Amino acid sequence: MNKVTISEEDRRLLGVWAADCAERVLPLFEEKAPGDTRPREAIEGIRSYARGKLRMGPLRSLAFAALAAARDVGDPAAAAAARAAGYAAATPYIHPLATAHQAKHALGPAMQAARAGELAAGEDTSIGDTEIRWAIEHAPPAVRGIVRQMPVYSPGRSRLDMLRYQLDAALRR
Repeated sequence: MNKVTISEEDRRLLGVWAADCAERVLPLFEEKAPGDTRPREAIEGIRSYARGKLRMGPLRSLAFAALAAARDVGDPAAAAAARAAGYAAATPYIHPLATAHQAKHALGPAMQAARAGELAAGEDTSIGDTEIRWAIEHAPPAVRGIVRQMPVYSPGRSRLDMLRYQLDAALRR
């Protein structure tokens, strides 16, 4: 199994990109659960970490809280938006073993954001494709470098698998 080399600066850059992806669809969650701040707090937490203002430790709780919000909301698009925020807060937790699961940590926020947009638009896949293109265009070199160290992802059967495959393949180029 290959090892992943990821610096603290790379983790911060990955976190900013992940937060940017998740924040694009956060209104889908907040519209359905206006009093639930857990996904927004997760995004704010990863941004604070990226600025060096927050240590990595609290991000785990923020990520779990956003994922719990996804389970609680009762709307598929809002749930995917909350998952994007939770996965964004968890991005720095990539460990040094290059596994498909670790790649999912890195790509999860963009994948979930794309899926949230699709679900909100009645399964309009062009919305997800647009979100994936946005994520690719805005990925810093550090994100591309992290993805290149991970195993190549093969297309799966689900729409989320296809979004992940598109994102993974493009970030490797």
